[in-house]
Amino acid sequence: MNTFIILLIIAAAIATVVMLVRGIVAFLRTTEEELKSGNVGPSASSLKQNKAMFARIGFQAVAVLLVALLMLMNGGSQ
Repeated sequence: MNTFIILLIIAAAIATVVMLVRGIVAFLRTTEEELKSGNVGPSASSLKQNKAMFARIGFQAVAVLLVALLMLMNGGSQ
């Protein structure tokens, strides 16, 4: 059971890093033209950045919860 949880933690950590990189790439692709345009509301790249960062937060939360679960399960054994 511990091995399965550790694999889930690794998967959640990898997903966190992937979404972080995707969010940074979306941020870097924001063009100067988009920044200077007078459009009201978020641009397409801003929405993409937000989605990637919210997904990162979700994966990060899952990883932290899994680590806490693993620590609770192994709390009595050393």
